[in-house]
Amino acid sequence: MALNDRQEKILHLLRAEDRVEVDDLSRRFAVTTQTVRRDLTELCERGLATRTHGGARKLVSTASFGYEERRLRQSAEKQAIAKRAAALIPDGASLLLNIGTTTEQVAAALATHEELTVITNNVNVIHIMRGARLKSLVIAGGSVRQSDGAVVGVEAVEFINRYKVDFAVIGTSSMDEDGAILDFDEREVAVARAILQNARTKILVTDVSKFDRSAPVRICDVADLDYVITDTRPPARFVQAAEAGGTKLINLSEPDD
Repeated sequence: MALNDRQEKILHLLRAEDRVEVDDLSRRFAVTTQTVRRDLTELCERGLATRTHGGARKLVSTASFGYEERRLRQSAEKQAIAKRAAALIPDGASLLLNIGTTTEQVAAALATHEELTVITNNVNVIHIMRGARLKSLVIAGGSVRQSDGAVVGVEAVEFINRYKVDFAVIGTSSMDEDGAILDFDEREVAVARAILQNARTKILVTDVSKFDRSAPVRICDVADLDYVITDTRPPARFVQAAEAGGTKLINLSEPDD
């Protein structure tokens, strides 16, 4: 469920001020303190904040942002990237989608396609595409990571290895200028690698803010991909690595070649 307008405003205040107080929020939004407490409880349960006596503070993490917060970040850019990725995939194709807020946008952009075979380790993709005119919608077996709906682990890898599809569409948590595509969780990375290994055409969808984050586990290198779709131009070293590997960069801020 999406955050309501007041909860989104509280989240923006937390980013700017690090800490909020119940009484202040009650006056600011002209609602009862009980309503504010419910809002803060909802944000904390979603992993977006931490409760304090009389209020809440911003969640500080050295690893991955909370999944709900990532959905809110760069949302317009993700939608544009997803629309461009969906344009590469014809009706009747088969594809694998991994966990990620941008790949979920790709799933939404594919909703008008017909006769697709979609295999995913992302529970959220199943909900997004359930009403689409698909040939088949398949979810990988394995353990569900409750924080974001990712199906991870050895079982998920073994499940994906049963298939060979036309397209893989993956997201990532981090990129390095040398061309490394990275993430935080080894289990999630193992699934992403299996997805890439079992696809004929490999697409990475990501905004360039991922260059500002550091993650320790390598999914692949840019040269292992067929397409990288970004919102703006990546750093020069990354562009050079892509060109050397024969990977096509699609930068939405510039016209296609």
